[in-house]
Amino acid sequence: MTFLSPATHACIDTCLTCLSACETCAATCLNEPDLEMMRACIRLDRDCADLCALTARLLLRGSTLHPQACALCAAACDACAAESAQHHYDHCQRCAEACRQCAQACRVLAA
Repeated sequence: MTFLSPATHACIDTCLTCLSACETCAATCLNEPDLEMMRACIRLDRDCADLCALTARLLLRGSTLHPQACALCAAACDACAAESAQHHYDHCQRCAEACRQCAQACRVLAA
């Protein structure tokens, strides 16, 4: 049985929190009045959510590919945070914060 470090547990938790925030943001953005303005946000939310899910799974199984996944997840989170932060909706702001925290946790394990 493989035991995960506290940093790995923290990263998994932040990935799952970010996954939830991104999925919620994307779904809620679809209901905003100016859908065209939200298009980039929705795309990045979905990409980020997918990479968070993949990263969490790789970390849980102790994959040797986790540093690369964490680096890619951090990059996706940075891009999603930057886009989401531009919108003043609460769901976008919550998503941006979750993405910033996830990027930070992923960078620790990518090193």
